[in-house]
Amino acid sequence: MSKPQRSVTVRVPAKVNVQLAVGPPRPDGFHDLANVFLAVDIHDRVTATPGTPAAPGAPGAPGVSCTGPGSDRVPLDAGNLAVRAAVLLAAHHGRDPDVHLHIEKDIPVAGGMAGGSADAAGALLACDALWGTATPRAELLALCAELGSDVPFALVGGAALGLGRGERLTGLPVGGTFHWVFALADGGLATPDVYRACDRLRGPQPVPEPAADPALLAALGAGDARALAAVLTNDLQPAALSLRPALADTLAAGEKAGALAGLVSGSGPTCAFLAADAAAAASLAASLADSGTCRTARATTGPVAGATTIESHA
Repeated sequence: MSKPQRSVTVRVPAKVNVQLAVGPPRPDGFHDLANVFLAVDIHDRVTATPGTPAAPGAPGAPGVSCTGPGSDRVPLDAGNLAVRAAVLLAAHHGRDPDVHLHIEKDIPVAGGMAGGSADAAGALLACDALWGTATPRAELLALCAELGSDVPFALVGGAALGLGRGERLTGLPVGGTFHWVFALADGGLATPDVYRACDRLRGPQPVPEPAADPALLAALGAGDARALAAVLTNDLQPAALSLRPALADTLAAGEKAGALAGLVSGSGPTCAFLAADAAAAASLAASLADSGTCRTARATTGPVAGATTIESHA
């Protein structure tokens, strides 16, 4: 019987922003944020297996493949954030990135749920285990921050407040499980386009520095879905609606179907709805799926753990 090929598989979650406060543009083009993340039980899987070592003196390059919903829109080259993660980790340790990454998608592609960032965090953890590089957690988080604002949270999971570009994380206590329904749209929205629209809609008016809402943090800590529903906010929502006006119909359909509250998830176009319990979430998902305002809808829960190794063959 043949020995299984060496491989490491990491499961990594999607996120919802229960608060996304966006400050004015910074000189570097980014925006300071107060970003309250919650990891939810929709996951991608990233599997790392040995790749072909580079010829002497030639630069190595990871291979990548992808299956699952939306996989036809995932780049299979150096533009893939998981590939960039593998290259960055290899450079950090002075080795070739001789690895093949296989991504099993379940997180919506370009849906405002940080699927690409999740894959990058999964690739870092999987490659670190495959290569035996034993990177300290603080260094992994620093590499995550180099890759993108949402990547550190995908590694950490749970609930957290992200400051700066969203990469400076402080874990938050959560007093229970929250029930969510995500209404998935056709196509995606590019995050840079949404931020540009946000700046354009705000015009020259002063923009306050972003800060976490104490009432929202208290609702999370208490596990109180109704209190959380009253304070959900996303400063990017008007911009996402300006680029995709039909999302207003999705939000209205969710509220009509009994959601406690709804909002555009991150930069969109996925819409997230908070439900009172599991039964209400299942009913809401069915109503949204039949509403004609979204491609499909699915119920899930949060918070859940961040990137986790689920399978390893030595």
